[in-house]
Amino acid sequence: MFLKHVPSGDLVEVIDLPDVINPHSDTIRARSYSGEVIHRPENFLKTELAFPSGETLPLCWVDGHYREHIAAA
Repeated sequence: MFLKHVPSGDLVEVIDLPDVINPHSDTIRARSYSGEVIHRPENFLKTELAFPSGETLPLCWVDGHYREHIAAA
């Protein structure tokens, strides 16, 4: 799975997919791609990631208390 690192605009390849959908994990392990250079895996904050289309990650992937926020609205 590829996501976009919003601050840099680079694509990152997710290494540990379960971390992406785990709402209690603030970071994911991914490998950055810039041009033809493949970087070593590093941790990226989920708040700085989006789908390649620019759409943000679903709240249920990012916030472990998303149900409480929905109920309060």
